[in-house]
Amino acid sequence: MLMLKLLVIPGFLLLISLAGKRWGPSVAGWLSGLPVVVGPILFFLAIEQGEVFAAQSATAALSAMFAMIAFCVTYAQVAQHANWPLALLVSLSVWALAAVILSLIPPSLVFSVIAAATALLAAPYLFPKVKPLVSGPAPKSDKLLLRMMAGALLTLAVTLLASTVGERWSGLLAVFPVLGSVMAVFSQQTRGPAFTAALLRATATGMYSFAAFCLVLALALPHMGLSAFALGVAVSVAMLGVTRQLLARPVKPTTAPGRSAINR
Repeated sequence: MLMLKLLVIPGFLLLISLAGKRWGPSVAGWLSGLPVVVGPILFFLAIEQGEVFAAQSATAALSAMFAMIAFCVTYAQVAQHANWPLALLVSLSVWALAAVILSLIPPSLVFSVIAAATALLAAPYLFPKVKPLVSGPAPKSDKLLLRMMAGALLTLAVTLLASTVGERWSGLLAVFPVLGSVMAVFSQQTRGPAFTAALLRATATGMYSFAAFCLVLALALPHMGLSAFALGVAVSVAMLGVTRQLLARPVKPTTAPGRSAINR
């Protein structure tokens, strides 16, 4: 289990970094919508705590889409005007506030679906509309290694907490922006705020896949057992293909007076 946590997220970060270099931020962000973090967490919870516990955590994780998209929107907006420490602090604070509010609302699959759908549908209108510079120098190898190490450490911290705080917070913490934090910070450092905004906007679009995975588990785990994960992955990948069409829509850049959409 420990080796899986140490290898899966860094490996996926490497894949996203290579995708961003080859195809730009839209494809990189879109790929991050796969349940690469929440999937292993819920799987281990199902093994250790039982399928019902994991299903309840999946319900909470579905509602946490609201907090995750709030993080992405906040970071993208703040990054246009501030350096990464402030953008990360503000966006994580927004995520924490949203997660606390969600934890106080009585658990309900209907509420979770409404919360996730509201955030997913509103997200395209909340991101800054900028045109990123897709081509550019690749991140240095030491930066990429640091990015992968940060992802592994964040994943370990989240999964250790998730197994000790009950099914509600287990689900909420499973959607802690591990990939989002690491990708956003290093993208802003190496490719600039416009690239980062486009990356996070595509991440929010890819979250339809994430939400579909959580919904399938919430419904199927109590009846299908661990085989529900295979169904969840299949539905998630299918949804990822559907959302790819959304990313093909052009986004007209808007810039502040006297400033470039690329060089901010």
